[in-house]
Amino acid sequence: MADEKDVITVAAATPIDAAMNTTRTAGEPANTGGAESAGAEALDLLLPHATLGVLRRFRPDASMARCAFRLASRPGAVAARSGKLAAELASIAAGRSAVAPQPRDRRFADPAWSGNPLLKRILQTYLAVGQTAGGLLADAELDWRDDTRLKFVLTNLIAASAPSNNLLISPAVWKAYIDTGGLSLVRGTRAFVSDMASSPRIPTMVEPDAFEIGTDLAVTPGAVVARTDVFELIQYQPTTPTVHQFPLLMVPPMINKYYITDLAPGRSMLEFFVAQGHQVFVISWRNPGKDARDWDLNTYGNAVIETMSAVREITKAPKINVIGLCAGGILSSMLGAHLSAIGQLDQISSLCLGVTLLDMTQAGTTVSLMDEGTAKVSMLASRSRGYMDGRSLAEVFAWLRPDDLIWNYWVNNYLQGKTPPAFDILYWNADTTRMPAALHRNFIEIAMSNALIKPGAASMLGSPVDLSKIDVDSYVVAGIDDHIAPWPAAYRATQLLGSRNIRFVLSNSGHIAAMVNPSSNPKASFRLAPGNPPDHREWLAQAETMQGSWWPDYTTWLADRSGDMKQAPRTLGSAKFRPMDPAPGTYVLQR
Repeated sequence: MADEKDVITVAAATPIDAAMNTTRTAGEPANTGGAESAGAEALDLLLPHATLGVLRRFRPDASMARCAFRLASRPGAVAARSGKLAAELASIAAGRSAVAPQPRDRRFADPAWSGNPLLKRILQTYLAVGQTAGGLLADAELDWRDDTRLKFVLTNLIAASAPSNNLLISPAVWKAYIDTGGLSLVRGTRAFVSDMASSPRIPTMVEPDAFEIGTDLAVTPGAVVARTDVFELIQYQPTTPTVHQFPLLMVPPMINKYYITDLAPGRSMLEFFVAQGHQVFVISWRNPGKDARDWDLNTYGNAVIETMSAVREITKAPKINVIGLCAGGILSSMLGAHLSAIGQLDQISSLCLGVTLLDMTQAGTTVSLMDEGTAKVSMLASRSRGYMDGRSLAEVFAWLRPDDLIWNYWVNNYLQGKTPPAFDILYWNADTTRMPAALHRNFIEIAMSNALIKPGAASMLGSPVDLSKIDVDSYVVAGIDDHIAPWPAAYRATQLLGSRNIRFVLSNSGHIAAMVNPSSNPKASFRLAPGNPPDHREWLAQAETMQGSWWPDYTTWLADRSGDMKQAPRTLGSAKFRPMDPAPGTYVLQR
């Protein structure tokens, strides 16, 4: 698989990024439905706008009114910004301006943007106005929620107005038109009409036939060893002569297909864990329809209990290791609290949480976009349908990274008439699933009340959830560029879980790339610190950068919590749980 930077053309930073001192990693595959489905993924489950449509977020609201009031009360700051902009525009007109795009901003990589006097002035004007708008928003000094909401709107407006998106002036468009004799516009128009004909109404990021599950992706050998209406449990074939006694159970998010952990060979997390001598199992969730409208957190919690029982029976192990990703991490944590409450937490040897938010305080754009009224309407909408459609969710999350996931493909697909490159993460992201209405309601209620940080405010299978009662060794992974589960919010798990032995790892990637982090990636790195102080900034100051993927670090850590080595089983399953379909099973193929 080609390097991500070779596959996706990405703008390194927008003017608002520069004005607000935010950073983004060029080439990072966003949770495009995760992504972030991929992504992605935990916070994707909490977003009410997936049922109501993202355009609601661009309508005037109280946040905009408060911003206007705050700026009106700061005339000096507004005057200073306006004067600076006027001076810069005059400098641009005279050809003396030094304003330039970020070095990694590939939207303007064509030499015409710097060599053509007219295009250079258009670009500089765009950058200057965008930086001024971002500066004015910063000057308003709004609270976290209003600031994040308006930053989302402003980022999208600035991204949409980029001159590189303009059919009439973009050099890339004219070159494609000349090279193809005008066929580029014909192809682009055809692609636009096709994309806008059905949900999600965003540019296609990867062709639907670019990969085949079970042939190109999700090819690690294994078999389905248990199946219910809710899940399939897949056991993977050992590839080492001996294996660790305590197996590993992976709990993926409930609104994404599990094979984000089993992409192409060499990029598969499950393949890597198996190669390190671990007995690996993964849950593959069924894609629910309206008949599953009443499936809630308890339904999924009970499903994990069933899989844990099956894994222990198959392997004859007294304990198992659990790794939960995104929403699967939330579910695993709540289940750990339940097991603690009923005196059965000793079934779990260790807990790993990947890009998981347990504390929703200032937890990112998705939470900031929620308010009580929108949440109620959203829950009514999903209840009437019976589920929340994953395609709508993909549309919402694409707008969280508009340069990468909207306008990049707008130019490539529509203006240049090109087919988007094949990329496994984006294929997975487009392979969406639905969320039952009851589960949708549960996640919104947890997010709105931030219930998981309050002992007893939420429940799992009849037990009050108190995360401080989860005192098993834990491994927590976050992504430094995660736009869905910001790492400072994910870090707070170290303060909520009850274990004294928590290893926090900060990957150098975003939401999905933090998980899909193969050892073969020469640019991978992660940070570690000797302790977990309450303030994440203190942790960062103490952290040391380690070269390479966190996968080997985790499996080494996990080995110490996986019991003795034993002979690898020759067959999968057991007398009670006989192998059925080969991996990747049948549920992952449901659309």
